[in-house]
Amino acid sequence: MKPGGTPHEVAAALAGSLAAWLDAPVEPEPLVVETSGSTGRPKRVILPRAAVLASVVATERRLGGSGRWLLALPPSYVAGLLVVVRSLVAGHQPVVLPEGGRLADAPPVDYVSLVPTQLHRALDDPREAGWLAATTVLLGGGPVDPALRARAADAGIRVVATYGSAETCGGCVYDGVPLDGVAVALEADGRIRVGGPTLFAGYDGDPGLTAEVLVDGWFRTSDAGRLDDDGRLQVLGRVDDVVVSGGVNVPAPAVAARLRHHPGVREVEVLGVPDEEWGQRLVAFVAGDLDLDSARAWVAERHPRSWAPRQLVAVDAVPLLPNGKPDRVALRALVTGRPA
Repeated sequence: MKPGGTPHEVAAALAGSLAAWLDAPVEPEPLVVETSGSTGRPKRVILPRAAVLASVVATERRLGGSGRWLLALPPSYVAGLLVVVRSLVAGHQPVVLPEGGRLADAPPVDYVSLVPTQLHRALDDPREAGWLAATTVLLGGGPVDPALRARAADAGIRVVATYGSAETCGGCVYDGVPLDGVAVALEADGRIRVGGPTLFAGYDGDPGLTAEVLVDGWFRTSDAGRLDDDGRLQVLGRVDDVVVSGGVNVPAPAVAARLRHHPGVREVEVLGVPDEEWGQRLVAFVAGDLDLDSARAWVAERHPRSWAPRQLVAVDAVPLLPNGKPDRVALRALVTGRPA
């Protein structure tokens, strides 16, 4: 689903078609949404109406009610799409944030879905932070750094960290706890599996990949995780985010999280790229005031020295996809000179 036009025109057209889809007396054709393609070719995900509505109902129960939602993410991706559907089910048209618009200029709403980069940037503006303090923020699309949550809490903002994907109708685990009806399990290598009524029906035009990831009623994600003592899920990053460098397994998300705590860093992303000597070398893409020697020393204060990045690329800002996630393909191309 990729309608064209301004954000308001897109949202209005999508809301109209979705309202008819929700009200259809018989089971309508499923929605097809694309994944972000943050690591390569996007996949076309088939979402039946029953799965979408199961997600909406479970979200309302977990949040304690329904209400008005602000659409601040592209509705062509699952997070924005679900904002529109939640709004319609609650009896409201979604409030649309204009392209390049500011949260503080939007009317009051009950809920908004953001990605961590959006929240991080909003917290730098007192007006934006003040607007967010009057709503509930669902935060997904990437790891949520504890320091970011602490900043939001200090600003009086209620943040609910969500985990999910297009294949699970968006967020299906809130603050580490699965939504009602959703099951989470870990495979031997830590890979996260998700089951329950919010699962997709398959990948459009790709039965082979569908068979690989939909197994015995479970969706085998690309993410690794662990369960805390109280049973809450902690997402450690993508399974392929473990960079094997010089024979050492280095979890790139943990390195990125450490670098984000450096006072000179505004934004950072960490990836592995092919290297003749090391197999893969860890590269830190940093917006801020930090050189390679300082970055390596900073990481080594908390982690093994072998986890420290071997290259640092200075950027004005981490490039983002339309849905707010880091554009990992573009970042990797800065080092390799090719898109993948």
